[in-house]
Amino acid sequence: MNMVILRNSFWVCVAMVLVVAGTPASSYAQPGAGRIMPSEAEQLLALANQARASSGARPLQWDSALAAAARRHCLLMAAEGPISHRYGGEPDLAERAGQAGAHFDLIEENVAVASSAYDIHDEWMHSPGHRANLLNPQVNRVGIAVVAIRGVEYATADYSHDVADLSGLQVEARVAQLVRPSGVSILADSSQARAACRTDEGIPPAHNGLQPLFIMRWQDSDLARLPEALQQKLATHRYRSAAIGSCQARGVSGTFTAYRIAVILY
Repeated sequence: MNMVILRNSFWVCVAMVLVVAGTPASSYAQPGAGRIMPSEAEQLLALANQARASSGARPLQWDSALAAAARRHCLLMAAEGPISHRYGGEPDLAERAGQAGAHFDLIEENVAVASSAYDIHDEWMHSPGHRANLLNPQVNRVGIAVVAIRGVEYATADYSHDVADLSGLQVEARVAQLVRPSGVSILADSSQARAACRTDEGIPPAHNGLQPLFIMRWQDSDLARLPEALQQKLATHRYRSAAIGSCQARGVSGTFTAYRIAVILY
């Protein structure tokens, strides 16, 4: 089974790729507690990073929140028998990862049942969808769980591209760091920019004797760079000051993380 779900919002694209590998598990359907195998999870991480190094992708970093989500789902898989990404009454991948404390703008999952961690990795590497998840250069975090029961091992690997968990003030400070090199001074009063952030269009009125000349609103999970249109405006050196405001992101479903910002140039 190979399923792809895409989520789009302004300046942000988040994707969830769900695929299943492994021997059909109908013969293992008897419920049971299962035994968590941390050493097998470590082996799957090492094998994944060896494969990523060979493909030119950066190594995955262990994420304890993703691991907690993977472990909970893997125990449920072991109890149910047939492998699946979601059982009746269970939250979907994004929701259960978010509930465990993960912050991300992209999340993927591989599941499998086989006789050993090596066999699980081998199955994933020989399945196009699973291989794409494991080697995806856009993901940088992983949590893996392996549960042994009835002579087989169930595995869940949750991969994500992590997003920093920032407060509104931290978001504004990050954006200010990007604006300052242009020579524009950052206003201490962010109230007008925060109000503008909560609207969709229009230039705010004059405030404290300052006349807004340009406003940029955007939403993204990556605060490493400014939108191109804003960079171009700052490069003209026509503006003397800027107000920066953050507000609640819009249109981001479930537990995906994104930030909404407004920058007013005066």
